Amino acid sequence: MFKDTFKKGRMSMEKSNVCRRSHLFTIRVWEEEIGSDQTEWRGKVQLLSSKEVRYFREWAALAPLLLLLLAESELDSRQS
Repeated sequence: MFKDTFKKGRMSMEKSNVCRRSHLFTIRVWEEEIGSDQTEWRGKVQLLSSKEVRYFREWAALAPLLLLLLAESELDSRQS
């Protein structure tokens, strides 16, 4: 059952991606000491096609950064 569902989902994803462009990001996260006995998670997201980099300090900031990079990428591709 699971195998059939996986195959169907995979096929529909492959078909839906035919008309869409894809974007490849790298995301690096690390824990940084910010004081005595205090740490915080920080991260770096990079859109590989443009090599554009943004940094974030909270997980909630990651999705808006991805959307920003995608929007900037779309603008660049329209201006080229």
